Amino acid sequence: MLKGRTGTVGAAVAGAVVIAAAGCSSGGGGDGGGRAEDAVKLAVTPATGTRQAAPDEPVTVTADKGKLTSVTLTYGKKGTRADGKLAPDGKSWRSSWTLRPSTTYTVTAKATGDGGKQATTTSTFTTLTPRKKLESGMSPLDGETVGVGMPVQLLLSKPVTTKAGRVAVEKALEVRMSKPVQGAWSWVSDKEVDFRPRDYWPSGQKVKVVAHLAGLNAGGGMYGMKDRSIGFTVGPRHITTVDAKEHRATVTDGGRTVRTMKVSLGKPGHDSYSGTMIAQEKAAHIVMDSATTGDPGEYRIPTKWNVRLTYSGTFVHSAPWSTDAQGNDNVSHGCVNASPGDAKWFFDFTNRGDVVKVTGTSRQLRFGNGPTPWAKSWDAWLKGGAVGEPVMGAPLD
Repeated sequence: MLKGRTGTVGAAVAGAVVIAAAGCSSGGGGDGGGRAEDAVKLAVTPATGTRQAAPDEPVTVTADKGKLTSVTLTYGKKGTRADGKLAPDGKSWRSSWTLRPSTTYTVTAKATGDGGKQATTTSTFTTLTPRKKLESGMSPLDGETVGVGMPVQLLLSKPVTTKAGRVAVEKALEVRMSKPVQGAWSWVSDKEVDFRPRDYWPSGQKVKVVAHLAGLNAGGGMYGMKDRSIGFTVGPRHITTVDAKEHRATVTDGGRTVRTMKVSLGKPGHDSYSGTMIAQEKAAHIVMDSATTGDPGEYRIPTKWNVRLTYSGTFVHSAPWSTDAQGNDNVSHGCVNASPGDAKWFFDFTNRGDVVKVTGTSRQLRFGNGPTPWAKSWDAWLKGGAVGEPVMGAPLD
């Protein structure tokens, strides 16, 4: 099955180049002579000269009365090679992924007939320019070391609203791992689909994600414009448990407790979120302003050693003004207050994607308030995918 393709073959690409190898071909290479019935015939789709080839339709080459010996598909000024696969019987070849829009491709195919005669043919064609363009971004950053709870986020420039479009996106995504584990893609919104493993990533895991989005048909005349890829490494297993009732945070590294911190969480009316979160970002200095949470004038104060847990503004941070309450009472506006020393240590210790579990508050974390893959059960996560099935990571080359 061709990966990441939808739709039917359009009239613009239905043609074929047919070459009878009776001593010569369009690309040369025939050696003359031989019986006509032994001639190999090569057919290429799209036909040479096509100018509006659908990028989500496959490039195919077939050999009648012979076998293909080589096929190359290249594009661009540098002649970059595109992937394809030869059938086990050697009689056909098919491109593996969708094609880049607004791009000229060249197929060169060689074959040997049943009688030993050789043939070569080429086809040069150009893919269409889409009416609507789909761009993308990905997280984590390429080369980043992340925590065991970090999801892969694929962020899209335009909404993908149909199931067919979402299935096409998911099937265009490859996840390769040094220690293959099971995971799944799930849609956070019309413009974001995330991948998480079934359980936390193994420490030391190396992951590469390739999004074959160039030429992907997302529906409504919208096509992906570029492929994306990232590679990242999973760091130590850092898991922090914050108990709002005990006013304590317990930090573990590989299952071993490495620090216990006195903390203060949200006071009544400003309750902190309970749930499993991840460290989303770090900032050494921030001016926290209540206006950003819809309550202007309540506070505006510089803070240090900030580790963000939610989009809505929950942080672990230094709070020298509440050290007397830390370990005894919850007095913050929803953040996790810590002493300057503890906050600095935690800031230095933490990687993006480290797990932070908060318990004992009256307010539950809302899915989508930041990268929150662990706010859902595994079954609920699967239901959020268009394909709805787990993905086993492919081995990392």
